[in-house]
Amino acid sequence: MTSTLPAVTAATVPAQSPAVPDRQPAGAPAPPQRLRSSRPDLLLCGALLVAILVVQGWNIADFPTLSDDEGTYLAQAWAVQQGKGLAHYTYWYDHPPLGWIQIALLTWIPSVLDPGSMTVGTMRAVMLPVAAVSAVLVYVLSRRLALPRWAAGLAMVLFGLSPLSVVLQREIFLDNLAVMWVLLAFGLAASPSRHLWHHFGAGLAAATAVLTKETMLLVLPALFVTMWRHSHRDTRKFALTGAVTACALIGFSYPLFALLKGELLPGGGHVSLWDGITYQMTRPGSGFVLDAGSGSNGVLRSWLYYDRVLPLGGLAGALLLLVTWRWSVTARALAGPALAVAILAALALRPNGYLPAMYVIQALPFLALVLAGGTASVAHAVLRRRRGPDEKRQRTGGRYALAAVLTLAAGAYVVPRWYDGDRTAVTADAGAPYRAASTWLATEVEDPEDTRVLVDDALWLDLVHAGYRPGLGVIWFYKADLDPAVTRTLPHGWKDLDYVVASPTVRRDARDLPTVRAAMEHSAPVATFGAGEDRIEIRRVRPATAGGVR
Repeated sequence: MTSTLPAVTAATVPAQSPAVPDRQPAGAPAPPQRLRSSRPDLLLCGALLVAILVVQGWNIADFPTLSDDEGTYLAQAWAVQQGKGLAHYTYWYDHPPLGWIQIALLTWIPSVLDPGSMTVGTMRAVMLPVAAVSAVLVYVLSRRLALPRWAAGLAMVLFGLSPLSVVLQREIFLDNLAVMWVLLAFGLAASPSRHLWHHFGAGLAAATAVLTKETMLLVLPALFVTMWRHSHRDTRKFALTGAVTACALIGFSYPLFALLKGELLPGGGHVSLWDGITYQMTRPGSGFVLDAGSGSNGVLRSWLYYDRVLPLGGLAGALLLLVTWRWSVTARALAGPALAVAILAALALRPNGYLPAMYVIQALPFLALVLAGGTASVAHAVLRRRRGPDEKRQRTGGRYALAAVLTLAAGAYVVPRWYDGDRTAVTADAGAPYRAASTWLATEVEDPEDTRVLVDDALWLDLVHAGYRPGLGVIWFYKADLDPAVTRTLPHGWKDLDYVVASPTVRRDARDLPTVRAAMEHSAPVATFGAGEDRIEIRRVRPATAGGVR
């Protein structure tokens, strides 16, 4: 980035407009050099990126434990690769398919080289380039929002090395892909060049983020604020109109897709986008996030278990910036990210909203930005040199000493907690029960091709590679009750099944699924892996109808 904003070209400014940029506010730091031409920025960003990739990549297949959502997205990507449509079962309008289409592209070469590697643990490696791009974009955005180099580095560290980030960014979640696209949109919106194509590109990137995970709609107002602040006043209406138009045209492709398939509105014999929207809007809530014992409170506690610094510090930073935006240049520069944190926090505080565990992923980059920005704002207030009598200058040493003490205190609090959390991520083996269950089903069942087994999606692809028939032999357990195409193949219900793999997800949700619940009640464990709530039981259904154990 250049040290000063370049002149706007004649092609982008009305004839009467002066070809000069807006003046920087008094006291504002000069915009930094472009990353590609700033050696210090390149060295710092590169060094931090290596550290982030090492920590996030080490032991990625074994921690955290595999989740059903990861398996679902990967199985849907596999279906796209195999030309079986948009999903491995009947596609219904839950999330837009662009997210797992991207996963299909990321995993295409590895799956061609080794089809058996198309499993959740192995394919988590494809999330590393996504995390790398997102981390670099956090640094670039920090610099474009006029944060000093050390604060940009701090934002990158907070985003990439927080134990909460390490755990969630490893997992094959659509949210991680959507965050990458929304960061690109913010980076283009804050471009110091202020070219119109940057704003059009921001609109396209924003639409891609929303079509990857629709909840990214929540941060679009914050993107609009960033674009407003960083567009040239003489071309602002063109820039914003172009960005909104680009975003809307691409975004409306999803309902157009449903309309062309005759699936926009409910009807007999087909799924519909309207039903999907209705389900999302009316699904049972998980309680108030601050009510002890509620599902939402459990999710919050799980986030704070991994890291308290980034979520709580980020909220405090956002509050500081929103309160001081009139007087602080840094606060005005970070108005967009601070607004994003405020919107996401407000939605999480709904009295009876639904709060999924991956919800915080979309807030992580903005929490990191506002925490680093708030720190920079405080540091600037403490350390700035004021011209005046000599006695005022003598206070500078005291300010630096105070800053050093505060830095050491913060490090003493944060480093041990992050060290323990990241050490667990790079050493623990939470995937062992799943691997053992997969191996048992691949080696101990006599005739996998004629065996019918209910599993969660974390194991679905493992068993497909082991020879079980996809969709009919190995069955994603939800579909045994919820997909008519599958229930028709089970005329006798649970009696047509041979095994149930009772993972924590299956045990939790079986009470709402009659066929799965009956299969659990009429089965007995033949192998158990792990212990406690995380155990995985392989249960033989009685009477068995096919297959057998050697």
